[in-house]
Amino acid sequence: MYIAQAFDEPPQWLIGLASNQGWAYNISLFLMVVIFTYFYTAITVNPNQLADDMKRNGGFIPGVKPGKSTASHIDELLSRITLPGAIFLGLVAILPAFAGMAGIKQGFAQFFGGTSLLIMVGVLLDTLQQIESHLLMRHYDGLMKSGRIKGRSQGAAYGMAG
Repeated sequence: MYIAQAFDEPPQWLIGLASNQGWAYNISLFLMVVIFTYFYTAITVNPNQLADDMKRNGGFIPGVKPGKSTASHIDELLSRITLPGAIFLGLVAILPAFAGMAGIKQGFAQFFGGTSLLIMVGVLLDTLQQIESHLLMRHYDGLMKSGRIKGRSQGAAYGMAG
């Protein structure tokens, strides 16, 4: 939008790209979300590290040799799984445009759709993971000391005072 304002007479394609209801904007947003999903997956997940960790801990994938074969198998699986996930994220990102076409008010569609929805779900999942790890640390502190699952007292896990 700011680039279009720099021109006295902006080109039509630039106006379409700047409008969040235009096809050019939504197609470019969809493609950017798909590309950055692959980019994020490539940065955060290292198949070689996963294969080494599995080999070190005695794990294996049935029918796949440990080492480089496991790493290439994990990489292939990640590529297959990332495509539908990236397409889904791209569709969620352009969801407000579809909502606008269906007659839903633009403010409501922008607030409860697209990037806002992705951020809310991401924050919610992270918060739930932190709560779960805190509860596990608090109630199962005996797991690290003796190797057995027990609460702070013998009956604490079952709600009995002890």
